[in-house]
Amino acid sequence: MKRSALRLAPYPVLVADTHGVVRFLNDTASALLPHARPGADVTRAVPGWLASAHQNLSAVPVGSPTGPGSAEPEPSVSPAVRGEIGERSFEAHPTCEVTGEVVWWLVDDTDHLLAREALRMERERTAFLGDASNALLSSLNLARCTAMTARLAAGHLADAALVIEPPVGRGLVMVSCTRDGEPVRRQVGVGPDLVPGLPEALQGFPPVPARWIDPAAAPAWIVPEGFGTVGSIVVTPLPGHGVSAGALVLLRGAGQAPFTENEEVFARLFAARAGAALSAARLYEEQSSITETLMRELLPPVLHDVSGVEFAGAYRPAADSERVGGDFYDVHPAPADSEGQESLVILGDVCGKGLEAAVLTGKIRNTLHALLPMADDHQRVLSLLNGALLNSHHTRFATLVLASAVRHAGSVRLRLTSAGHPAPLIVRGDGQVEEVGTHGTLVGALPEAPAVTVEATLAPGESCVLFSDGITEARGGPLGDDQYGDDRLRSALSECAGMPAAAVVEHIQMLASQWVRGGRHDDMAVVAITAPRNNHLSAVGGRGPGRFTA
Repeated sequence: MKRSALRLAPYPVLVADTHGVVRFLNDTASALLPHARPGADVTRAVPGWLASAHQNLSAVPVGSPTGPGSAEPEPSVSPAVRGEIGERSFEAHPTCEVTGEVVWWLVDDTDHLLAREALRMERERTAFLGDASNALLSSLNLARCTAMTARLAAGHLADAALVIEPPVGRGLVMVSCTRDGEPVRRQVGVGPDLVPGLPEALQGFPPVPARWIDPAAAPAWIVPEGFGTVGSIVVTPLPGHGVSAGALVLLRGAGQAPFTENEEVFARLFAARAGAALSAARLYEEQSSITETLMRELLPPVLHDVSGVEFAGAYRPAADSERVGGDFYDVHPAPADSEGQESLVILGDVCGKGLEAAVLTGKIRNTLHALLPMADDHQRVLSLLNGALLNSHHTRFATLVLASAVRHAGSVRLRLTSAGHPAPLIVRGDGQVEEVGTHGTLVGALPEAPAVTVEATLAPGESCVLFSDGITEARGGPLGDDQYGDDRLRSALSECAGMPAAAVVEHIQMLASQWVRGGRHDDMAVVAITAPRNNHLSAVGGRGPGRFTA
């Protein structure tokens, strides 16, 4: 190739012969390679990687005929090599002349490499942010989400990371993690003022640049055990939904390069995703706590024996995923120091199912609790409850049955009042099932709620069963559309003669559940009031197995 053309080339060009002697270089190459000049040895004129490439190329015969009719070999192009000249990266493209000389075209690809590296890093960071978001949002457990944030930050952003929770009271609660360690939760009795930018980050303000934070002044509590000397610190907020979800502190060891501006920006991108996940987990935890507190007041109570009377109850909501619904029951025991006072049993059914119905059941239960001093007059209690429901914003109504029970000379005396509810059933000792003749009007719908109160007596071993229509109207059976019905309920109760209250309730619930199988059903509630048997075990002749006697 003519030297005049090479002199005008836009790239640095250097020509060397097979003996490793520089024969020509253009002005651009002279500026790039100050030790190169015509006649100079290649090994001294150019970097080692280029000199080695030239020696390897010179040892290979170059040029070959281009075809059957070609007598003259032509220049050939060999693969390029890459290396650094100064602080720049170059690709050296060789063209082997037929004379044995090699023309080296030096192309600066520094910007191309930087762009490729930036693209690679951006792809890795984008993939990491996506994976981090999936991991953080996969759980609404606050402790697990906090530990995951610390682990991800320590493994990908720094040598160690701390997730500091929003301060509540005095002191700070944090989760720290090193690159190869496990998250550790701890609490320190200090304020955030000792770390520059931490008070602002905990309030959700923009972070201060890492170069403003002196790592030598970092307090000891911010450094995980065994970490060593801190070389660089980043403090960034964890933005939540309207309020700060805490702060993220990144630590890098003294032997590492300090955080760059790009790394700080990337840390903020991660913190934004972590903050959203932490905020959602914290909100879920708070809402769960509130729901659990409110739900505790709506759940049916656990019943037990009161003043010599057995009480047992069971409740199954319409949906297995729910814990409360429209059916409810309560037992208000008589005062412990009052002889002959009645205990009040209530079983009711609010129109509807689910949480909306449960809210009204809670109101009814609270109202009835306030009316306990008037429990000796069932009609008055129902009238006052009816007025309270009519004056509320609720448009639902309810049916219920009241039962006042007291132990008397081995038996149990009952006063039973139904307000639009299925009448209670009494299981006698011989298995006969009797329906109590009480009836009345539902509450919360009409101006008046008249009802008839009936008295009954339970002999030892006999039970009075209160139930909701979810039992009798449960659909199932062989075809899946038959109601359980009153007849099946009476038949099931006839098998419960002499059973304790808990056994009666369990038997009815089991049969009703088997009837509906996995089908849809209404709320089902059952309460049994039983006069206990005075049973004991007596030994025959003082020896041998005991004999059950009544």
